[in-house]
Amino acid sequence: MYDCFMEKMIYQKFILGTGSELDSALKKGLGGVIFFTKDIESREQFKRLIDKIKQNSIICPFLSIDQEGGRVERTENIHSRYLSPKYAFEKGQLFLKEQTEKIAEELKDYGINLNFAPCADVNTNPDNPIIGERAFSNKTDEVVLGVKLVSKTYREVGIIPCIKHFPGHGDASKDSHLTLPVIDLPLSEMEEIHIKPFKENLDAEMIMAAHLHCTCFDKERVPASLSKNAIGYLRNVLKYDGVVITDDMVMKGVQDFGSAEACIMAIRAGVDMFIYRNADKLAVNTINEVIEAVKTDEALKQLVFESDARIQRLKKERFG
Repeated sequence: MYDCFMEKMIYQKFILGTGSELDSALKKGLGGVIFFTKDIESREQFKRLIDKIKQNSIICPFLSIDQEGGRVERTENIHSRYLSPKYAFEKGQLFLKEQTEKIAEELKDYGINLNFAPCADVNTNPDNPIIGERAFSNKTDEVVLGVKLVSKTYREVGIIPCIKHFPGHGDASKDSHLTLPVIDLPLSEMEEIHIKPFKENLDAEMIMAAHLHCTCFDKERVPASLSKNAIGYLRNVLKYDGVVITDDMVMKGVQDFGSAEACIMAIRAGVDMFIYRNADKLAVNTINEVIEAVKTDEALKQLVFESDARIQRLKKERFG
C-alpha cells in the first residue's frame, strides 16, 4: 500500500508529452500532459484527445501547452499565429490584454488548464538565439509590467500561468535546447535586471527553472534547474512557496547530468515537477528510478512530501 502511495506521489511530479506510455502513466497518477504542434490537427480532434486523457487519469492532471504568441505557439495547424510578446507589448497594454484573453479563452475551450507563459526574461543580449521577441522587452520594468498583466489575464479566464525561465534567460548567447548556456553576471546585476521580474511576480502559481549555468550561483558547471544555490535563492531569499517546474528535461542543457540523476539533484534543490516532451521508455524508466531512489532515502522522501503538498495545494485551489 505504501509503495503504491509513493508511486502516485512521484508520478504526480511529472508532466509528459503524448506517446506510447501515456495511458499507463495516467493510470499510475501522472501529474500532467504537455501538448505540441504534432498533437493538434483540428479543434475537434484536440478536444477529443484532451477528453480521453481526462477519462484515463486517476488524478486530475495539469493539461499544459507552450502558447506564448508568435514564435512559440502550438496551434499553427488551426489558425494563423498571434503576435509575439514583444510586438504585442509594443502595441500597448489594451492590445496585450485583449490578445491574451483570446489565447486564454481558446485554450480553455480546448480543455487546457496550464500555459507555460509568460516569459519573464529580459532580453538584454541582442544576439540571444532563444528568447528575442519572446520577451516583452529588453527593459526590466517593462517586463515586470507585461508579466503582471498577462498572468492576471490568464487567471481571470481560468488558465494557470507559469512564468519562466528563472533566474532569467535574457543574457544567454546560446540555446539551452542545444547546449548549457553560461550566464556570467554578478549577482547584483542578475538581481537588478533579470531576477526582478520574478521577484515582482511571486504570486505566480508556478515558476519554470531554466537549464542555464549562472556563475553567480555556482562556480562548477550545473544548470540552475538542478542547483541548490539557484533554487535555494528562489525558495529561501525570495521566499517563493509555489510550484517550481523544470524546463524540458530532454534538452541538451541538462542531458549530460543523466535523467533520473538530474531529477534527484533537482528534488534535493527544491524543484517540484519535471517536463518530458515524450511519454516514452526514457521518461517512464526515469520515473521508476526516482521511485526506487526515494524508497531508501529518508531526506529525499521528506522533500517529495513537501513538493507533493505544493502540487496538491495548487490543484485543489484551481480544480476544486
